[in-house]
Amino acid sequence: MHITLRQLEVFSEVLKSGSTTQASQVMSLSQSAVSAALADLEGQLGVQLFDRVGKRLIVNEHGRLLYPRAVALLEQATEIEQLFREDNGALRVFASSTIGNYLLPGMIARWRSDFPELPLELSVGNSQDVINAVADFRVDIGLIEGPSHMTGLISEPWLEDELVVFAAPDATIFRQPVTLDSLAAASWILREHGSGTREIVDYLLLSHLPPFRLALELGNSEAIKHAVRHGMGISCLSRRVIEEQLAVGTLREVRIPLPPLKRTLYRIHHRQKHLSKSLLRFLSYCTE
Repeated sequence: MHITLRQLEVFSEVLKSGSTTQASQVMSLSQSAVSAALADLEGQLGVQLFDRVGKRLIVNEHGRLLYPRAVALLEQATEIEQLFREDNGALRVFASSTIGNYLLPGMIARWRSDFPELPLELSVGNSQDVINAVADFRVDIGLIEGPSHMTGLISEPWLEDELVVFAAPDATIFRQPVTLDSLAAASWILREHGSGTREIVDYLLLSHLPPFRLALELGNSEAIKHAVRHGMGISCLSRRVIEEQLAVGTLREVRIPLPPLKRTLYRIHHRQKHLSKSLLRFLSYCTE
């Protein structure tokens, strides 16, 4: 049995109109097309849905049994069309921790104020977690703290970011001029390997130092901020992560004898991933 929505639509309109002629005018079809669709439906079901009285069609018990079910199916089909016409499917976004914890909340709040009903699934992890999820099609888009070189992924520059070295306000590093040697002699508290922040700190900063002292590796920026605030060492994170603490003086920036530590944040998606209208609309809100 291969009943079509068109057949059910014709049946419903004929029932409301009372004739194939009226139904054909409403549906902008030829009368022969309407009659053929109705005949096909009755042939599929093996019953007559109307009693023929002259040129009139009067719905019978079979038609009355079918009608509410046909209407329900047509309404569901309309809902499906509307759902995808508005592109309201759930968005799946995976962001590295600095982005997910410090940048995206404000961006999502702006987006949510305009689209309060649209579903969003946000995951937060380190950059390698994000790359793997995008590669496996487990998420629609990834936001990371450095470019991805994995085959099959498209990596696009997104936002600019600045990293700063910081310490407790009374840290010993402030008691003398800050040099590369004094930076290397300090106890460093860093993000774990696999995080975008650690990768860029290794490249832009630590590669310029003599052999340095690694005191701790921690898996999130909040833990690093607390450890530094309690005098356990110095660190380097995004200015966005520590801007409140710098403003109130619970942390203090260490001015280093190197160029500013600038980096680019990236947006990644699979090369074969279709970027829907709703996803592109969401990304338009993800700006400074």
